[in-house]
Amino acid sequence: MSRAFVFPGQGAQAIGMGRALAEAYPAARAVFDEVDAALGEKLSALIWEGEIEALTLTANAQPALMATSIAALRALEAEGLGLAHAAFVAGHSLGEYSALCAAGALTLADTARLLRIRGRAMQEAVPVGVGAMAALLGLDFAAAAEVAAEAAQGQVCAAANDNDPAQVVVSGHRAAVERAVEIAKARGAKRALMLPVSAPFHCALMQPAAAVMAEALAAVEIAAPRVPVVANVRAEAVSDPGLIRDLLVEQVTGSVRWRESVLWMAGAGVTEIWEIGAGKALSGMVKRIAKDVATRAVGTPEDVAAARAG
Repeated sequence: MSRAFVFPGQGAQAIGMGRALAEAYPAARAVFDEVDAALGEKLSALIWEGEIEALTLTANAQPALMATSIAALRALEAEGLGLAHAAFVAGHSLGEYSALCAAGALTLADTARLLRIRGRAMQEAVPVGVGAMAALLGLDFAAAAEVAAEAAQGQVCAAANDNDPAQVVVSGHRAAVERAVEIAKARGAKRALMLPVSAPFHCALMQPAAAVMAEALAAVEIAAPRVPVVANVRAEAVSDPGLIRDLLVEQVTGSVRWRESVLWMAGAGVTEIWEIGAGKALSGMVKRIAKDVATRAVGTPEDVAAARAG
């Protein structure tokens, strides 16, 4: 049996996530302590006791979700179920940073600081209200890309997240994204709805954030990952540190090719995908992409115990 570990992106955040892991496993607690120290603030207090509105701010959600994922991984490691049991790692958008941290390509402290910079840069790239994102359900990627192209009308509108065979997220100028919703409905989408996000991620409007990340990533050391990382923008495994750095910059404006990434892992022999961290969104996507691949979500001590029991 070949296993991959995958790490969730924005939208999975919840107040209290990771707290039970930190209370049950000293190694998980140490993750939150190290992230707090790296950021110079008690992000853990916000995660466990704060307001969801504050946690959902991109600059907070990104390092918070990463910390929760790595804490869950440390709990698995404490039970002898760590990265030695994974053939690949991958993550959805910011989850790619969690995957790189898990694989040892980035230190935990550097990952936390990079995600704080990334979150702020993505938020500041476009004034609030100018951009938007929408989920188109019931259209495949090619159909959604056609909808986005028709909706653009001189503005930016792009297929940003290819999540699964019937869920594609478009991103760009608000007016263009609103047009895309109407066009998608007219073309037979089951549902098309605007998303409650604060910025239009993974499209050309994020270019200012990509420039910020190029500078930030140039200043950190990236090691060769212990396990190959399936990159969002390539939908295939990469291990070269220089290429990883370039792809992380490209990822800010590029599409998240999640459906293709899962299919690539299945094609490479993966039969089981474990979602490490908050929520179960990726597990649902995997089931819709590759029905023969088993899934397991690991975000609580109970999940870790179930994994240990097999």
